[in-house]
Amino acid sequence: MRRADRLFQIVQLLKGRRLVTAQQMAERLEVSTRTIYRDIQDLSLSGIPIEGEAGVGYLLRHEVNVPPLMFNEQELEAIQVGMRMVQAWGGHELSSAAKQAMIKVEAVLPARLQAYQSLMFAPDFYINNQEFAFLDVLRKASREREYLQLSYQDANQSASQRLIRPLALYFWKGVWTLLAWCELRNDFRNFRVDRVIDLAPQADHFTLTPGQEMTDYIALMQAQYQESL
Repeated sequence: MRRADRLFQIVQLLKGRRLVTAQQMAERLEVSTRTIYRDIQDLSLSGIPIEGEAGVGYLLRHEVNVPPLMFNEQELEAIQVGMRMVQAWGGHELSSAAKQAMIKVEAVLPARLQAYQSLMFAPDFYINNQEFAFLDVLRKASREREYLQLSYQDANQSASQRLIRPLALYFWKGVWTLLAWCELRNDFRNFRVDRVIDLAPQADHFTLTPGQEMTDYIALMQAQYQESL
């Protein structure tokens, strides 16, 4: 990472208005704490209102607007490819948001990157939009922790009704999968979004339940993977 990029990233890390230690920043930016201390000093001397001290942490007391003009070609390409994939596979709402976000990114690019375009694309002309008909609702329900009544058809075309707690959405080789806690099975279940027949938000929200969260599922899968080695 170029030093100019690193200084920009440090300012972004400190903009959360909470203490961030030099060790945390060093781990995030993959440099030594000595480098962070030196960068903090240089930023302070340049007028960035950083407060704090070594061993305690640092923060910004006042908002600092640093225009994001420090993208290199690889970073810009990563953004372009990511935005294109979201436009193709992210559902109606996120597709629209990705387009607007890319307009904002392009508006602040330096002249040398204005014409830069990645040659990696995510065509959507062959996609059946019905596959993503419920994606926006599932995404919102997962974020807001809202119960869903799900009508589902499995690979054998057997239909079932489930009351679920939607936890997260995963994209596996062109297919969105919903991770949920199934009240019927009292266990984790994965549902392919393109096999959802219908769903209905229940206007009832679930709370944090140890053993039934996304992190619990990930830990379970990691343990099973280690056992299989």
